[in-house]
Parts: sequence; structure tokens; C-alpha cells
Amino acid sequence: MKVAHPIADKIVAVIKKRDGVPVAIADLLGIASRPAINQALARLTKGKTIQRVGRGLYAWPRFSALLNDTVPPSVDALAHAWARKNGLRIIPFGAYAANLLGLSTQVPAKYVYYTNGSTQRVLLGGLEVQFLNRGPKTMEVKGQLVAHVVQALRYLGKSRVTPDVIARLRQIVRAEDRADIKRSLKQATGWMHPVLQRLIQEAAD
Repeated sequence: MKVAHPIADKIVAVIKKRDGVPVAIADLLGIASRPAINQALARLTKGKTIQRVGRGLYAWPRFSALLNDTVPPSVDALAHAWARKNGLRIIPFGAYAANLLGLSTQVPAKYVYYTNGSTQRVLLGGLEVQFLNRGPKTMEVKGQLVAHVVQALRYLGKSRVTPDVIARLRQIVRAEDRADIKRSLKQATGWMHPVLQRLIQEAAD
């Protein structure tokens, strides 16, 4: 006879709905008490219903046909789940930001993020991720997308911001991002201003 586990069922529903995006224990606290949640998570992990992808982080298993096995969520998804769990903001380092935005095909050898928290190295999904503390000049850029754009531009440098790069950014930047760009101009290096101003204008067109 199948035994009902209402707490486990609710946890599975939340994690499955995220479709591979990691869930922190803090995201589940409305379901039951912390001990009951921990017990249910341990049982679900042992039964391979869910994956434990980091300390206090869980995700719905993703299957790779190439590897014929389950694989962890992307490093970026893991890093942002870790940041949410710890109440921090993170921004990918320039080379990684450019890769995430499709401006570079180069896969970073190291996964590095800037943060308003302490500098530390964290193991996520079996990979080491480095978080580097940075001040307001970096961390007060408004909006996650705009923060990615500023870091990617900083990595590319003025000479490599080609018409193709502008075209790609035009596809990414939405009209609702204009306010974030305007509020972030003072955090951007001077040579970036014409590029960002152009994106503001073209998003408005």
C-alpha cells in the first residue's frame, strides 16, 4: 500500500515547478517545520526523486542523453540559488557575463562572481565557484540584466564592441530595462556611456 507523504509531495511540487532551478530550504519553510522539511528532503534525496546540488540547495533531476545520467543545474542557476539562500547579490565576472549573454563562445575556466558579501570559494554542483567582494561601483548597477551588460562590456573593452555586439545587445535589452540603464550610467566607465545611451534610445524606438 502506498503511504501518503503530504509534506514530501508539497516539496516535490515546488521543486518540480522550478524546472531545474535550484530551491533553497528557505524557499520551503512555509510548507512545514524545519525538522519535518529536513526529514522529507533526506528521504527524497536518498530515493533520487530530487538532487542535492549544494549545501541546503535542491533541484529536480535533469537527464542528459549524452551522458546517460542525471546532471546538476547550470553553474549560474546554482550560484544565484546560493545567493538567494544567503541574502546576497551576485554579478558574473566579465568573461562569464559575456558568455551568458551570448557575446562570447569562450567557456570560462573558472566561475567567478562579484558579490556584496564576503570573498569566499563555494563548492556548487561539484564545481568550485569563487565569490569576490566588490564595492558600490560594481554592485550598485541597477537590474540583473544591466549588471551583466556592464560587466560584459568591461570585459570586451571599447575596441571589441563591434556592430555585431551592439546588435546582440539590442536583442537582449528590453524597453523595461531603460530605467535601470539610466540609473546605472554613473557606475559605468566613461567610454561605455555612448553604447548604453544608444541602447536606451533603441529600446525606446
